[in-house]
Amino acid sequence: MLIQLEPRSVPSKIWQVLSPLVALLATVILGFVLFGLLGKPPVAALQTLLISPLTSFYGLSELTVKAAPILLIAVGLSVCFQGKVWNIGAEGQFTIGAICGSAVALGFPSINNYSLLLLSLIAGVLGGAIWASISAFLKVRFHANEILTTLMLNYIAISVLNYLVHGVLKDPQGFNFPESAPFGEFASLQPLIAGTRLHLGVILGVVAAVLIWGVLRQTFFGFSVRVIGSSAKAAVYAGIESDRIIWLTLLISGGLAGLAGVCEVLGPIGQLRPSISPGYGYTAIIAAFIGRLNPLGIILSSLLIALLYVGSELVQIKLGLPLALAGMFQGILFFFLLATDILIYNQVRIK
Repeated sequence: MLIQLEPRSVPSKIWQVLSPLVALLATVILGFVLFGLLGKPPVAALQTLLISPLTSFYGLSELTVKAAPILLIAVGLSVCFQGKVWNIGAEGQFTIGAICGSAVALGFPSINNYSLLLLSLIAGVLGGAIWASISAFLKVRFHANEILTTLMLNYIAISVLNYLVHGVLKDPQGFNFPESAPFGEFASLQPLIAGTRLHLGVILGVVAAVLIWGVLRQTFFGFSVRVIGSSAKAAVYAGIESDRIIWLTLLISGGLAGLAGVCEVLGPIGQLRPSISPGYGYTAIIAAFIGRLNPLGIILSSLLIALLYVGSELVQIKLGLPLALAGMFQGILFFFLLATDILIYNQVRIK
């Protein structure tokens, strides 16, 4: 008996739906085995990881808070990835957005109204977009590989953040800790519901997902992105300017990542610190592909990834396992997703 994979003439729509579900099931099964090998009760551990965060209102609110930056970033990445523009620099764009928004929030203490908050949010969006434009310029002007340029800019952004929180943005009354002063009332995203950390960034994430979905489905820009993503030759034949699409997709992606960064520091964190992200920019790549690069699907995939973050924190507290568990499960889930995606374009033949 010989098992072979034969290419499908048309991608399977059934497996496009089943692939994430099968990948999730395989991840749960492997998680059961791994918890057993670690000497922890598998059923209780999986319940703590995947079920406990959903059993209380506070847990659900934390889930949405964690999902908000992932959603904003992943929606922006979906625009790039649909056009085969491989932006791996969302982590840096997130960081620069946080820096720019924080600089405005700290630099204008005399503004005693919520226009300061609006200016800070705008600065975050512009900061992320400008940072992404560096890679866009290098791609269009010098044909530089955007994977490399966006990735390397991540490390530069983190270095800039460390320099600033140890220097000009450090709180002079902060006992020499490398962090900025807490943001004032008019530069902070206040909780939407008392007793939780829900903030405006959650709403902005959902609104961005719906808007980007509409833009990609109902506008000529969205059509152009899909054509370039399907066939560069067809795009040239249709008269679509690929350079323009590269610029626009990276600017949109960078702007949304910057918005995620400024919302994170103005909201849950409340100040600028050396570490403002547990790797949202990289995690959002997984969320984008699990959501099939569909902004509406990414809402669900972002919640799933956020569940792993929140659940891992509970596992750390209750079972004493490291917080890195979240990253491990994200990697396992992505691995199984890539494996099952083979069946979208290939069918199994037994001979």
